[in-house]
Amino acid sequence: MASRADAALLTADQAPLAAAAARKNLLQLVHLRWIAAAGQVATIAVVEWGLNVRLPLLAMGIVLTTLLAGNLLTLARLRWASPVTNGELFLALTFDALILTALLYLSGGATNPFTLLYLQQVILGAVLLEAWAVWAMIGVTFLCFMGLTEGYRPLQLPPGGGPHHLFALYIQGALVGFALNAMLLATFISRINANLRDQNDRLAALRQRAAEEDHIVRMGLLASGAAHELGTPLATLDVILGDWRRMPKLSRDPELAQEIEDMRAEVARCKAIVTGVLVSAGEARGEAAGVSGLKAYLHDLFEEWMARRSPPHAVFHDELRANPDIVADSALKQALSNLLDNAMEASPEAVRMRARLEDDELVVRIEDDGAGFTPQMLVDLGKPYHSTKGRLGGGLGLFLVVNVVRKLGGRLEARNREGGGAEVKVSLPLGALAIGART
Repeated sequence: MASRADAALLTADQAPLAAAAARKNLLQLVHLRWIAAAGQVATIAVVEWGLNVRLPLLAMGIVLTTLLAGNLLTLARLRWASPVTNGELFLALTFDALILTALLYLSGGATNPFTLLYLQQVILGAVLLEAWAVWAMIGVTFLCFMGLTEGYRPLQLPPGGGPHHLFALYIQGALVGFALNAMLLATFISRINANLRDQNDRLAALRQRAAEEDHIVRMGLLASGAAHELGTPLATLDVILGDWRRMPKLSRDPELAQEIEDMRAEVARCKAIVTGVLVSAGEARGEAAGVSGLKAYLHDLFEEWMARRSPPHAVFHDELRANPDIVADSALKQALSNLLDNAMEASPEAVRMRARLEDDELVVRIEDDGAGFTPQMLVDLGKPYHSTKGRLGGGLGLFLVVNVVRKLGGRLEARNREGGGAEVKVSLPLGALAIGART
């Protein structure tokens, strides 16, 4: 179960997602207006010259020009960084309803079959707006329609037409209005649904990230607790081994003396690991990490890993064209060491690490000549407890690596190489490693 902090993180991140969705929806309204304007021009042309029904073209042109001007203003507003609000969407739909009312007023009012287009404003309002604004939109369209029943400019029908001809024109207009309404709504609603699906996918990703970070926090608490508990027995072992080394009976036996030194070295290594865990748990990057050149940092990392694991064959290809100063991040060092460990387990006879700068990113590739990743492993890359090693608790190393890289604003990619083996690529923005960043 996610903690309250995770729930707060989701709530905080939902606001930008909702704002982004509102911005996309307003942009969809802009697109819809372009389509509607083209449809209205085509309809006016058919009625005027195809059906010989005289329309006030100048007045209608002014109304359509107002619609286009409003659309351009909306596009200019979308360039602002401020979020699009529910009130703005309501005003945009109200503007569209007023434009439609003006066109209908000039072309028969309530007797015009294109009054069906008011339903479009109501449906769009129901999809886009909050509850109060939906009812307000219904009120706006109702008042506009009611106003058209009281005052409008009658259509100037062609001479010689009787009631049957008028009814036929109305049916034809209703058919065109229905088709136009259906096409516009289908286009717009499908795009809105795509926006909603995109928003839901992002929310799902946020929930997954919150769950992973909660898992990391719990692992960190367990690790720091274990480190505190291990400190005392390791110190006791160090003291005992120091006493044994000074005992004449043991120091005179070269074999025993060497084993005692080996044990003392391993205890010292365990104490260093425990200290590193405690430092990382406190996130004391600023205090514990020093400044280093990028080349020296990566060379030291690789040499330390070589000294610890003693691989049969491993090589570091330094392809860096520059050597900027960076913060020597211990978490990143541990992450890259983890990837080297995985490569060595997959292919002890061949491990290669390559580093280069691409634009403003540090790109580190770790290659091996092993069996490569299974298709399912590539799909589940970075998920906890997904491992090819088949042991209890496996898969946590790569899970932690992915999260360390993500925290630094980078990304991790894995693939199977064409000639055999696997490659893991870590891309990190240099700004995340620069002095003064993330302190």
